[in-house]
Amino acid sequence: MHQTIFIIIVSILVFNYLLERVLEYLNNKTWSNELPKEAEGIYDSEKYKKAREYDRINSRFGFLTSTFSFLLMIGMLFFDGFAFLDEFVRNYTEHPILMALLFFGILAVASDILTEPFSLYSTFVIEEKFGFNRTTVKTYIFDKIKSAILGAIIGGGLFSLFVWFYETAGEYFWLYAWALVTVFMLFMAMFYSSLIVPLFNKLTPLEEGGLRTEIEDYCKKVGFKLNNLFVIDGSKRSTKANAFFSGLGPKKKIVLYDTLIEKHTNDELLAVLAHEVGHYKKKHTRTSIFISVLQTGLTLYLLSLMINLPQFSIALGAEKQSFHIGIIVFGMLYSPLSMILGLGMNILSRKNEFEADAYAKETYKGEPLRTALKKLSVDNLSNLTPHAAYVFFHYSHPPLLKRLKALKT
Repeated sequence: MHQTIFIIIVSILVFNYLLERVLEYLNNKTWSNELPKEAEGIYDSEKYKKAREYDRINSRFGFLTSTFSFLLMIGMLFFDGFAFLDEFVRNYTEHPILMALLFFGILAVASDILTEPFSLYSTFVIEEKFGFNRTTVKTYIFDKIKSAILGAIIGGGLFSLFVWFYETAGEYFWLYAWALVTVFMLFMAMFYSSLIVPLFNKLTPLEEGGLRTEIEDYCKKVGFKLNNLFVIDGSKRSTKANAFFSGLGPKKKIVLYDTLIEKHTNDELLAVLAHEVGHYKKKHTRTSIFISVLQTGLTLYLLSLMINLPQFSIALGAEKQSFHIGIIVFGMLYSPLSMILGLGMNILSRKNEFEADAYAKETYKGEPLRTALKKLSVDNLSNLTPHAAYVFFHYSHPPLLKRLKALKT
């Protein structure tokens, strides 16, 4: 049976890799040499050529990075890399929590070292070439250090509890783990922008003035209590602009990138904010959290059914059942179901974006939101005519042209 599991794992990896290559090929074919009619009035010829070149370079770079990752994983499977690492950590400790932490810690560090050149090239070569990058070497290094520390503290702490539940709670350990993850998800939904974001970016209240007054007047009109309206210094890393809504109840926040304020009129900013308010009013955030909680429960339940199968560990070359290798195998076997669930979430997300756009149009204006979306797409050198299959698999937001059409009707 372990040989069958191994063949299934390799087949899944090969399928996923080939699927991505087909999707990338189809998406690349949607670019034309000349400015297409659909893009007229949004891109000019020179900007369109720049966007096409940006996509072409990123596509080639993505092929390189994904092929490297694919070959690395295949190598780990065929040369029993996971089994070797499992045996290595057992030479130092037999404590289940320490073994699991050491096993995944080494994998994380090794992966980070191997992929770091790609990250550096993307940030300081590709993004720099097209005028997006504003990240300094100092900021990049400190980001890496802070991310590593957070990952070790939060990820390590949660995973330690997860292993402890597995060792002490028997077959129902997944229920305790589910409760733990649910509490953590709710906590992060409420406090992420208050606790985590400030570690990387500066959040400042939107200053008094015409824009804030207009925003407050709009919020009063639609019955949206807004005490937390912030500007984030996104320009310290990139020229790309954005806005986001986070939090629940009294902890909810709307955050505008300084680059968004810099490039848009008050009318356009109000329309973008109305879109974010629409997500709250339509209960999109709560629904997404609820679905994520259910998906987590399903994942953990399936894990509990399979984690103790010795065939999982033997399939990857281990001589006996290993908890952490079992997690690796489960993750790869679960990926087809994860992809299907992800497709469902993307469909829901695209629907939510249309609803938030419609809310902004109904409660404020549609035309300034159309203008803002056009500016954002051009400034980010977005593909205006992505292939439908690529959109289906990867887009959490509808393509720009569909959003513009919906806002116009």
